[in-house]
This record gives sequence, C-alpha cells and structure tokens, in this order.
Amino acid sequence: MKAVYSLEDLRDWRDPDLCYAVVGDPVAHSASPAMHNAVLEQLGLPDRYCRLQILPEGLREAIQMLPKAGFKGVNLTIPHKTQVLSLVTEIDEHSRRLGAVNTIAFRNGNIIGRNTDGPGIVRAIAEEFGVALGTQRVMVLGAGGGAGRAISTQCYVEGCPELILVNRTGEKILELSGELHAKAIPWTEAALGNALNDVDLIINASSLGMKPGEKSPIPSSLLKPGHLVFDTVYAGRTTPLQSAAAMAGARTTNGLSLLLHQGVLALEFWLGQAVPVGIMRAGLQNFINAED
Repeated sequence: MKAVYSLEDLRDWRDPDLCYAVVGDPVAHSASPAMHNAVLEQLGLPDRYCRLQILPEGLREAIQMLPKAGFKGVNLTIPHKTQVLSLVTEIDEHSRRLGAVNTIAFRNGNIIGRNTDGPGIVRAIAEEFGVALGTQRVMVLGAGGGAGRAISTQCYVEGCPELILVNRTGEKILELSGELHAKAIPWTEAALGNALNDVDLIINASSLGMKPGEKSPIPSSLLKPGHLVFDTVYAGRTTPLQSAAAMAGARTTNGLSLLLHQGVLALEFWLGQAVPVGIMRAGLQNFINAED
C-alpha cells in the first residue's frame, strides 16, 4: 500500500481491498489509516483504509469514480467538507444543519453524506476536560471552514450559553452567526482580547499550526489559566496554540481525541455495528509514537 494515492491512481484502481480512505489536500500527515486499519484487522475484515490526495478541482471526478473503484466509504478533510455538499445524493437533517460533510458512504448507487465532527467534538471535550460542551462559553477560531461550521453549529445545538465566531475572512461567518445567534468578531488581537474575558473554552478549528513555523492563532498574553484550549490540529508535536496556552497556565490538548471519536462514528456508520474504541485508540497512538 502506498503512503498516498492520487487522482491518477484512482483512475486505474486495481486493489479491491482498499475500499475506505481519507480524501483531502494535504493528507500525507493523516493518522486515519492507522486507527481505522487497526479495527478492520481486529474484526477480521479484508477491507483496508488509505490516503487519497485530491485537489479541489478534482473532487467531483473523484467522488464519481470512488464507488466504481469499489470504495464503500470515505472521510473528507481540508478543504473538501463544504464543497462535497453539492455532490451527495442523500444527507440527514443534522448533517445538513451542520453545513459540512466529513463522511460518505456509497450504497446502492447513492452517495450518503454524514457529519461526525459535530458529535465527535462533544465526546472529545468531555474526555479531555471532563465538562459538557453545552455548559461552556465557547470561542471558535476558523468558524468559516467545514470543521469550524460543524463545531460551531454543534455548540449551538448543545445550548452553549455564549458562542463567539472568529474567521480570517469575516464575511464567511456573518450569515452563520445570525443563524446561530452567535457573536462574530474580527481576528485581531484587540477583538480577541476583549472577547476572551467572557470565554471558558477556545476551539481552534482553523489549520493554523499545521505547518512548522506558524504562529499561535492567539498570543499567550491573551490567554488565562482558567481557559480550556482545544486545538483541532494534530501534528505529531505540540502546536503553537498549545504552547501559548501552556505558557499562560491554561489546560490544553490537540485534536487527536476529536480525530478518534469522529473516526469511531464514521466506521460505525460504514459497518453498521459498534467498533472497539480501545483498538482504534491504540492504532492511533502507535502511529503517533512512530512519528516521534
């Protein structure tokens, strides 16, 4: 199995066992194959999960070709979670409300879209911080992206008492903030500083921190010891936001628990059965340990 497959590989697909994948750009860093394959092997299934690097302009062709190549399902990651909405033939109301799709199943000629990021963040926040998402005053950074929209909407569904949306392109979140009765603020130090006085939980749903050398999306001087800081970025290292949070004495974690729980929900959707979370967690941890 190659580390990463391309659209060109998909056009001439010859491996019937590779029938699940993470589709995105980039995907070389993705830990998803390790955790999914650990469970598939444990269950004694021949199916395997791989990485597909697909550029935005190739997504439509890829989605059309995947079932023809024998794929049963895929996960969508940056930058495809909102673009794929126009390509699915069936979607549940909750996923439609979240405004993004990160999981697709190919069944009987249908392309069925689901979102496991929203429910996944609820489980991840409870696991990492021991609090219910709905009890927190939340700031979401990168609320205009696919994961950000889903997480922001899930916060609204959970009944968070305060919801503040931040995005580099402010126009992208104006309509969303109205729908969610949330406050939209510019991504400036002054605006962040004022808003963070009324925030318990900060969720970074942007890609900032994924590339080495990037700065923290929030300076450590604005963070307080009482803040909970959840960075959805996982990079096999401490992210800039995690470092800033640690300097401020805040509790912080990266996105591995979200990756785990959205993955559990995706695999259960594909297989139609409960999956061993411990096995998936071990597969994920083995990948991270090998990267260190």
